[in-house]
Amino acid sequence: MQPLARRAGRTIEGVPVSAGEDRSDVGRVMAGDVSAFEGVVRRWQGPLIHLAYRFCRDRGRAEEMVQAAFLRAFRALAQWRGNSAFSTWLFALATNLYRSELRRIPANTLSLDDIPEASDSRTTDDALQKEDRCRAVRRAVHALPPKYRDALILFCFHDMDVAAAARSLGLPEGTVKARLSRGRDILRGKLTPLMGAPRLKEA
Repeated sequence: MQPLARRAGRTIEGVPVSAGEDRSDVGRVMAGDVSAFEGVVRRWQGPLIHLAYRFCRDRGRAEEMVQAAFLRAFRALAQWRGNSAFSTWLFALATNLYRSELRRIPANTLSLDDIPEASDSRTTDDALQKEDRCRAVRRAVHALPPKYRDALILFCFHDMDVAAAARSLGLPEGTVKARLSRGRDILRGKLTPLMGAPRLKEA
């Protein structure tokens, strides 16, 4: 899994990133050239779909949520003051929209008590066992209460650091750290009896 941002290569999930390009395109849109917003969509559509999918686990719904996020961003461009990276503002806006959408129509998830056991390691090879473990962890994360689930999705599965996750969620870093810790504890309590302690990225 590629990290959200690679400082050395200045890419986001393989997409070249230029803060200057974002600023230029937004400036052109605000000056009346609405076609310049296509540059923003081109740079950020892939990462935003990836993030949306992590929330809803449905490709079609993820694409619909991204379209809604871009529409909201376009209408709210004047609210970006330029004192932070445009990508930070855009991801915070998208994250809030995704969370609101899932509160309105929840994704199909299981209760933590309904997470199936991983396959017996004596009857599967290493690759299948690893796939079973990953699937069990993903399903367990999505069965968490939303406040823990959202923090873990951004931090563990979308490779944001605590500061970036906090900005996207509109929360203090300390609150995000506490939710990550509690979320990991819940997962370990559920998954350890089935498959050993899940290896989750630490804050």
